Amino acid sequence: MRFACLGSGSRGNALVVEKDRTRLMLDCGYPLRETERRLARLDLAPGDLAGILVTHEHSDHIAGAYQFARKHGLPLWLTHGTFKGFPGDASDLPPINLIDSHSPFAVGELQLLPFPVPHDAREPAHFVFSDGARRLGVLTDTGSSTSHIEAMLSGCDALVLECNHDLDMLMNGEYPQALKTRVSGRYGHLDNRSSAGLLAALDSSRLQHLIAAHLSQHNNTPELACRALAQVMGCAPGWIGVADQDEGFGWREIV
Repeated sequence: MRFACLGSGSRGNALVVEKDRTRLMLDCGYPLRETERRLARLDLAPGDLAGILVTHEHSDHIAGAYQFARKHGLPLWLTHGTFKGFPGDASDLPPINLIDSHSPFAVGELQLLPFPVPHDAREPAHFVFSDGARRLGVLTDTGSSTSHIEAMLSGCDALVLECNHDLDMLMNGEYPQALKTRVSGRYGHLDNRSSAGLLAALDSSRLQHLIAAHLSQHNNTPELACRALAQVMGCAPGWIGVADQDEGFGWREIV
């Protein structure tokens, strides 16, 4: 199993997970042409995908999903709340698969284990991907951790973990107070220290890859995010990967 990122941040998010001939895209927050261009960087064409999973209806995760699915005939998997929250015409789409955020399902060679998260969306869900032997956990866009999140992510072989902001940078920055309160709140985004605390609660003994994701361009730096996670792992900050807004990251193999 391997995975790669098209980009991660407030201007768009998309991740691809592959097992043999099954490839799923998690979120599609970029316009149609930009999504196609970023897939090509990974030597993928839209027809190589089995479909799109959507975590929630915020534009940086869903903006291009329906148009991309419509053009390329791809099914989508999302919760009922996310489907209802999309502010557009969904009448002319390929199959919509409504999922329960507590119920596993399979697409080809990949097993999907969804789990709900505290975020200011209608019915957000994130995912653990598995091929039966290896597990990739992905968690972005959550304002706080829960015991269920920690149980789902514990024992993963790879983890993409939100490190949205440095709390001091956010609170001393130029955002209006209402936005600071929203971002730092229980239903907002994880700051570096909270992400490190979540990581410390996990069984990380199997981790081959740890990626800091969804970094704020205004209120965080890769150095701060990597340092926070590295302190928990007892590793050099350079071992921690970063999902970049413009470049994402290339293929990473889980062995």
